[in-house]
Amino acid sequence: MLRIGITGQHGFVGTHLYNTLGLYPEEFTRVEFQKKYFTNEKEMDSFVAQCDVIVHLAAMNRHNDPEVIYKTNLELVQKLIASLNRTESKAHIIMSSSSQEERDNPYGKSKKEGRERFVEWAKEAKSTFTGMVIPNVFGPFGHPYYNSVVATFSHQIANRETPEIQVDGDLKLIYVGELVAEILKVIRERKNEALYTVAHTSEAKVSELLDLLQNYKSQYQDRGEIPSLNNTFELNLFNTYRCYMDIANYFPVKFTQHTDPRGSFVEVIRLGVGGQVSFSTTVPGITRGNHFHTRKIERFAVIKGKALIQLRKIGTDEVLDFYLDGNEPAYVDMPIWYTHNIKNIGDEVLYTNFWINEFYDPEDADTYFEEV
Repeated sequence: MLRIGITGQHGFVGTHLYNTLGLYPEEFTRVEFQKKYFTNEKEMDSFVAQCDVIVHLAAMNRHNDPEVIYKTNLELVQKLIASLNRTESKAHIIMSSSSQEERDNPYGKSKKEGRERFVEWAKEAKSTFTGMVIPNVFGPFGHPYYNSVVATFSHQIANRETPEIQVDGDLKLIYVGELVAEILKVIRERKNEALYTVAHTSEAKVSELLDLLQNYKSQYQDRGEIPSLNNTFELNLFNTYRCYMDIANYFPVKFTQHTDPRGSFVEVIRLGVGGQVSFSTTVPGITRGNHFHTRKIERFAVIKGKALIQLRKIGTDEVLDFYLDGNEPAYVDMPIWYTHNIKNIGDEVLYTNFWINEFYDPEDADTYFEEV
């Protein structure tokens, strides 16, 4: 079992990598890292000594003074190398660098020089190093105005602000889940490459991204429809957008009921994609679920009875409670990386309609059990 530590564990990519490693408990052990270790040699050495693999993600991307970015990023590399030397570590070091390496800016220079210093360390220590040059990364939970234009636009649109295009450039992108899969490949294959270029998986102009995200708002956020998702990139972009919505106050969404002397009619979902629709009954007091997905879109629609639907983002403690009543049919959609459940809190049988955007495949279920 490999013991893996991540500098920058609580950052955008670090969080996704840390959580994904947790899906393979028989293969990986996660060694906790805290930012304060960089200022405490004893704690840093203790961390380094425990690791078979260290993924160095910690870095400064933005600052008013570009020289601060340059100095900070090199200092982080130097401090990690110093600890590796003090502990005589032979850990496999993986560093995330950037496609900005060849640009004449302090961030790109700091990444290139940092990678070169790790190369020198690996030669002297007779250890393994992988310098991953990574394109623009997007995905759920990125920080707006910091991690990517996708994060910024999604945050602005979901909160009814007006985004502005500064430069309508062509972006080469990789989804954070795809990047994490590439990092796991590097770990498993123990790649020893000073310059390992990670290929982008999609390409789009800034204006094209903006059009797609605005369409997700009008169709999904405003009307509750699942938009057409024509490829994996659009699915990933849609799942990214959903995480910027204020789900605590957006859900549950009540359906429009059409009632006449015969009874009532409710339209449950409009789909621009396919998938699988299921129906369940749940007796009083019983809870279903307690699992999460990393790619699937899922809707729970309560049509009869009383239910409590709970969501909790993986890696956090806050639980969101949504109360639904079949007398006013409503739905809650499950964001990816949120464990969720549904409980019958009434005195009668609960009737629930479930929709998910892909057929269930027991060989690739994308379903991971964790109590809310």
